[in-house]
Amino acid sequence: MQEAYIYGFWEELVEFTRNIFNAAFKTNPYLDRALMTGITRISRESLFSDLNNLDVVTITSEKYETSFGFTEEEVFTSMDEFNYSNKEDVKFWYDGFTFGHVQDIYNPWSITHFLDKGGKLSSYWTNTSSNSLAGKLIREGSAELKKDFETLLSGGTVTARIKEEVVYSELTGNKDTVFSLLMATGYLKPVEVRGNQYSLTLTNYETQEMFEDMVRGWFDKTESQYNDFIKALLLDDLEWMNTFMNEIALQTFSSFDTGSHPSKTEPERFYHGFVLGLMVELKDRYYLRSNRESGFGRYDVMLEPLDPAAEDAIIIEFKVRNQRKNRIWKLPYRPPWGRSRKDIIRRS
Repeated sequence: MQEAYIYGFWEELVEFTRNIFNAAFKTNPYLDRALMTGITRISRESLFSDLNNLDVVTITSEKYETSFGFTEEEVFTSMDEFNYSNKEDVKFWYDGFTFGHVQDIYNPWSITHFLDKGGKLSSYWTNTSSNSLAGKLIREGSAELKKDFETLLSGGTVTARIKEEVVYSELTGNKDTVFSLLMATGYLKPVEVRGNQYSLTLTNYETQEMFEDMVRGWFDKTESQYNDFIKALLLDDLEWMNTFMNEIALQTFSSFDTGSHPSKTEPERFYHGFVLGLMVELKDRYYLRSNRESGFGRYDVMLEPLDPAAEDAIIIEFKVRNQRKNRIWKLPYRPPWGRSRKDIIRRS
């Protein structure tokens, strides 16, 4: 169902699954009892509208709280049988899961593979899926969510109101729902609980390594585009600057970041900060200044060359484009009075 949410066939799968549940569990005369397992408790989708007498056990339930993974005693006993002594390393990599009131639950998939692979420490569980939903939610989340995620990667904690029922329609733009999903799926663990307020941190090193690889992959994909944007800027090629900016925006930005979402009103500030970050790698060639007074006003970004004889100075101003008021030339349009294409770009 997570894949259906990511790839756009959510409603079709919900209807299909609802019919399966009805046929397999409610109207099936040959079934006496059934056990269903999953990751998240999906709410408001009428998935279970045709089912009765369900006993739901979640990650916070005390029932079966020691049955979802290996306890520390079980793990260390198994390591003794295999003559593996690096117990602190194993705890650092695979411990951290909490079910009900029981902590120090180890990932059974990772532990069994660790024992089978000769005691090799590696990311076994996080490599069993694409982790695409977690990546999508973080990549397309708000600026506040990204800051919290940065805090988690640096070993800190974040606070969220946890809801056991995950409403997929509320995942976009709702930080608490995103963290509820990440906790239910094992990526985050609670370190302190006050009612429904949870202080959360990354579950263990295996999870942290997975997220670090994920972020690294995002930058690997766009690093060449960042460099191309800088090259286009220095060559005064506004058309290619626009192309690269569009590609980066489509892959990285969310409407909650850029201000195109109705709740935001100042998209200039976001792009200002983003382009300012792109300019940092030019510090060995330019003095970089931002939001300084000049004349009767104030510029957004100025690149003052360290060697004025070899480089041009560059001033960048950010404006919101209003298509109803501003007429923008559509390239490669060429007006009849013979202006060059470069002049048209400058005017645009």
